[in-house]
Amino acid sequence: MKKVIPTFIAVILLLGVSFTWSTCTMNTFNKTKASVLQEDRGDAEKYYSNYCASCHGKQVKAFVDREKWVYGSTRSEMFDVVKHGVEADGMPAYGEVLSDMQVYELVDYILAAIEDKKSADFNSGANEDVVFVSEGMRLRLELVADNITSPWAITQSQEGRLFYTETSGKLFSKKDSVIQEITGLPSVKYKGQGGLMDVILHPDFENNHLIYLSYSKPKPDDDGLATTAIFSGRLENNAITDGKDIFIAEPYLSTNLHYGSRMIFDNDGYLFVSIGERGRRDDNPQYLGNDLGKIHRLNDDGSVPVDNPFYNTPDARKSIYSYGHRNPQGLCYNPARNKIYDNEHGPKGGDEVNLIEPGNNYGWPVITYGINYIGTSITDLTHQEGMAQPIRYWVPSIATCGMDIVTSDKYPAWKGNILSGSLKFNYLHRDVFDENDVWLKEEKLFPEIGRMRSIEQCADGYIYFGVEAPGKIFRIVPV
Repeated sequence: MKKVIPTFIAVILLLGVSFTWSTCTMNTFNKTKASVLQEDRGDAEKYYSNYCASCHGKQVKAFVDREKWVYGSTRSEMFDVVKHGVEADGMPAYGEVLSDMQVYELVDYILAAIEDKKSADFNSGANEDVVFVSEGMRLRLELVADNITSPWAITQSQEGRLFYTETSGKLFSKKDSVIQEITGLPSVKYKGQGGLMDVILHPDFENNHLIYLSYSKPKPDDDGLATTAIFSGRLENNAITDGKDIFIAEPYLSTNLHYGSRMIFDNDGYLFVSIGERGRRDDNPQYLGNDLGKIHRLNDDGSVPVDNPFYNTPDARKSIYSYGHRNPQGLCYNPARNKIYDNEHGPKGGDEVNLIEPGNNYGWPVITYGINYIGTSITDLTHQEGMAQPIRYWVPSIATCGMDIVTSDKYPAWKGNILSGSLKFNYLHRDVFDENDVWLKEEKLFPEIGRMRSIEQCADGYIYFGVEAPGKIFRIVPV
């Protein structure tokens, strides 16, 4: 009996120590989780800001406001995606820079936002009664269309019929408050950054009814591969007839990102098309033997002008106008000065506005002002002989998308200014340049309006823009 009591006491003490350790460990875990799920989200919020915001938007509540999580929304599924990445969709493996505990903290921060999400009020600046002042002009926003999945592009005919695309593969028109869906479109690969993208009208649309669409085209014999293609046909009432691809970027790839896709016509009727490097920076943008990471110049039927800069260069693609591009999702033309500009996504930092000139190499990835998403270096170079400099760049990135130059008399104080959208910071960005394209100043307009995807000065002279989450199209109206 004398031996039993000490043994019993020892067991009790051991259990007590074990219980205390378990309770402490569980409390530590719960405290860590609670600190993420409640107020003290400092580290996880920093991880989101540093590693996620450049692609998914500054506000985590916007990122989680979605119907579907492609790779799952459980804690373990999110952990795997964040740690190991998804190369085909351009998602880096953040396990290279974050510990497992830090990855879990980031995942819990996102899960907390899912649990706590409310209807995000992106439209605090979109009330039609609110008047904004810029350069002495009084402006308000007018809602043109809503309930849109993702308004990638907007254009308008001379008779006032507005057209806009949804990345899911649909094209709509609106006139006199009547919205109609257009049929006769190509089948798109709606995955990752792919889908139905830009829409523009032929300069002589009122007579020839030609409409042009850019889209991610699945390879006919292997839908695991895709590329950027340009589709054109005649619009008859609400249907595209005689539609066909007039340009297909080669090669097809398995990645689902960096399609580029913007189109413009110049004064001479040439069609310019931006094509991204599809996430293969070391293979494509500096190689003249394929179409990726380039801006192309075409005739309106897709044939190639014989005076293109690389038309007679052995082994080069004849349609190339400029190269060394990453992912140009903005393209605009100043008809008064006969100048073309693009904006393109950098990596982490290094978004750019470029003056596009024939034969120029814009440097990606040999030179850049950005770094890898995980924080490692891409190159030590920001300049190199024979490579063009941007006329404007952003560090940190604003995730620029959509672009136009103001030429309308409706906005006299903005004439010649370049407008770009910000997917990351949810505003319209206005840049002012002098006559030599030297950057002078900027203005950030309509803060928190939403992820700005498309901008267009339309035929009626008004500036329209489209935002995501929720999908809406607005018109800027002087008052």
